Amino acid sequence: MHIRMNEILGHKLREVESLIKRGLSTNRNNNLPPIRDFKAAISLPGRIGLIAEIKFASPSAGVIREKMDPCAIGKIYEDAGAVAISLLTDNRFFGGDLDELPRLKKFVSLPILRKDFIIDEIQVRESLLYGADAVLLIARILSREQLKEFIVLCKELELTPLTEIHDRHDLKKAVDCGAEIIGINNRNLETFKVCLQTTLDLVPLVPKNCIIVSESGIFDKEDIQLLRRSGIQAVLVGTSIMESKDMAGKTRELVDAGSQFGEAYGGS
Repeated sequence: MHIRMNEILGHKLREVESLIKRGLSTNRNNNLPPIRDFKAAISLPGRIGLIAEIKFASPSAGVIREKMDPCAIGKIYEDAGAVAISLLTDNRFFGGDLDELPRLKKFVSLPILRKDFIIDEIQVRESLLYGADAVLLIARILSREQLKEFIVLCKELELTPLTEIHDRHDLKKAVDCGAEIIGINNRNLETFKVCLQTTLDLVPLVPKNCIIVSESGIFDKEDIQLLRRSGIQAVLVGTSIMESKDMAGKTRELVDAGSQFGEAYGGS
């Protein structure tokens, strides 16, 4: 799939314009569980926490897995020891569905990250209404003013912002705007190629008070063992789990690799 970022953002802008015209309901669904602490979940001492992602397709990989109930996947992740779940909600390019977020929130007890292309504050408020505990903010696609505004808004709404960066310029923007959780995406947003060296190069430049998540291109325990020496707190992994014939076993492999002594979580 040869899809450029500007094509994704152009479509997202049209989605947001439609959302603004429709408007949001004013109140969060009272049937949803309360907001969970995403930051605390991904920063447990002595281990690299696994944020396990639910995504059925991507511009770089095409169809990753045929559609199945996200709640069933979420339960697999929870039972296998993941510390949080990332749910892709973009439909056009990633096969996601925002309407699945409230169902997933009720079905699992883990914090849930809404992963999408957030370009307007209405999407942040929408995330709260649908039950998200955290939202992804991509530094590259936002102005400094937008990024700072969205980080502040997240804190006001008690959502956790995960600010994604790709290089030193993104990092400076994120830190200047008050980001406390930095996601280092190993995937180049223009070429979609991945390289774990991106995390290794950028970690030393991140302020010590920030929590660091490595994203993309993480496929096995060796990748996590390589990354754990850099001092990160968590990894976000989607494709390698979603395409596995044994999702539970793959999740446990990654969880075990991130634990301090290699002990198993959620079973053996």
